[in-house]
Amino acid sequence: MNRKKFWIAFGAIFIVLEITGYLIHGVILGATYESEGIKEVFRTMEEMDSRMWIMILTDLIWVYFFTLFFVKGYENKGIMEGVRFGLYMGIFVSLVISYQNYVVLPIPYSLAFQWFAYGFVQSIILGVVAALIYSPAAAAESSDES
Repeated sequence: MNRKKFWIAFGAIFIVLEITGYLIHGVILGATYESEGIKEVFRTMEEMDSRMWIMILTDLIWVYFFTLFFVKGYENKGIMEGVRFGLYMGIFVSLVISYQNYVVLPIPYSLAFQWFAYGFVQSIILGVVAALIYSPAAAAESSDES
């Protein structure tokens, strides 16, 4: 494993996760979260803001393992390897979280489906970021091998 490329990929994936998360939940779904019948399901913004450190910490942990799993299974197959990895992770994470939340939270099916769909696309984007950064040239470097 190339440690330098791992940490660069980790940082880039974290930044892209936060940006796409904001676009999905703050911009695209923001009005949905404020609609009657849905806004009552969630904490107030003040309550969420006071717990935001938990979200950031869990995102950091999630990105660490996303990056680690990509790097450990790296096959030097270019961007399509990132797309494939993102597809797998999107189904693995987004499908489970979205539909389990649909079971336990009083939300409409359309919201659960949007969580899945947007999370699925987000995972593909993150996989592509991983593949672009952990490129064939990175795999050839042996100075950081372990």
